[in-house]
Amino acid sequence: MANLITLSTYKDITKIKSAESDFILQSYIDSISQLVKTYCNNSFLDFYSSNKVETFSINWAQQFVQLAETPVNTIVSVKERTGITENYSTLSSSNEYYFDPVTDAIYRSNGNIGYKNFPIGPGAVEVTYTAGYASTPEDLKLAVIDLVTYYFKEERKNRQTIAGASIQNPGSTTQRDNIAFPDHIKRVLDLYKNY
Repeated sequence: MANLITLSTYKDITKIKSAESDFILQSYIDSISQLVKTYCNNSFLDFYSSNKVETFSINWAQQFVQLAETPVNTIVSVKERTGITENYSTLSSSNEYYFDPVTDAIYRSNGNIGYKNFPIGPGAVEVTYTAGYASTPEDLKLAVIDLVTYYFKEERKNRQTIAGASIQNPGSTTQRDNIAFPDHIKRVLDLYKNY
């Protein structure tokens, strides 16, 4: 699993010179990178240069499958099988399937201008593809940096005591009864979220 930012990037942006907090910061970077990937339901960097293999069980008449990772860079292969004990057969991209780059979905084609349903059954469709970014997009990188700072400086706590004095932090979100990400971070993460 690739982290969305590096320790040196974080320290450069936040102008931290000492190595005193490196272990703690690296731990936050590891955890927050995974947290953002889980929240967005996207790996971003992990499958940019390595193949992602996704298997779909088809339960009813269905003409398309929705890929999990985005943005899709290349479709390596699309395979289908008619039974659980059958071998997969590879579909031809020229006339047996169509990749829609807007929705990151694979549509089964009848070879002409119409659709055809994928076979029904467990593991009926297997798609191998690459997806994601060569490096973390700049706006997402900024959101991750802000989130690391948010946890590192314990801004998530509503009340803090420092040297006998209490600091009351206002809630980080304007959404009622929501203790989620701060609004400015959530807005960026939601741009990359796969639903």
